[in-house]
Amino acid sequence: MMKAIIFDLDNTLIDFMRMKKLCCTAAVEAMIGAGLKWKKEEALKILFGLYDEYGIEYKGIFQKFLEKVEGKVDYRILAHGIVAYRKTQVGYMEPYPNVIPTLIQLKAKGLKLAILSDAPKMNAWLRLVEMKLEHFFDVIVCLDDTGMKKPATKPFETVLNELKLKPAEVLMVGDWPERDIAGAKKMGMRTCYAKYGNIKGEECKDADFEIGEIGELVKVVEKA
Repeated sequence: MMKAIIFDLDNTLIDFMRMKKLCCTAAVEAMIGAGLKWKKEEALKILFGLYDEYGIEYKGIFQKFLEKVEGKVDYRILAHGIVAYRKTQVGYMEPYPNVIPTLIQLKAKGLKLAILSDAPKMNAWLRLVEMKLEHFFDVIVCLDDTGMKKPATKPFETVLNELKLKPAEVLMVGDWPERDIAGAKKMGMRTCYAKYGNIKGEECKDADFEIGEIGELVKVVEKA
């Protein structure tokens, strides 16, 4: 019997990569306006290359960017970029359509809900609070809690221990086949692939279920 649902956060409940692209575009435009002598498209390509190198949550990314393109950090240009990024982030931070109605329906069915995220704890909590979602979740496990990212076993073990449930009693919902789905399957959980959140448009044949938008999850739960 299904007793809980574990959600990945970014690109499952929130369109994180779209938000990141919008914020970075605003930051680069602001830095160019402040004197950065690069074309926007070229600057964005370099910036996201640095994200690939240092990690999508790396806090010093704009310093690294300016060091790479200018050979030094101009703090006036840096400040313009950071302010533009933050303003855009606050204005955009919303869950996918139907997330809140879906969570309400799942809670009404008596299911426990949890978050299992590879994001740093403060980043995840800030996103949840800004989106007014934190009160839906009984358990929230982030990178800081285990020091390991999915598909490692420890994050999944930790969230199961917090829920006090067995793998067979839980459904994992996520957008990343190699991390969310593979890690959960290895633990013996049932899985649901959030295809709408996968920015590469990858197929996932290993998941037990697949959804094209979050609202379809209610029917999945009824089937399961």
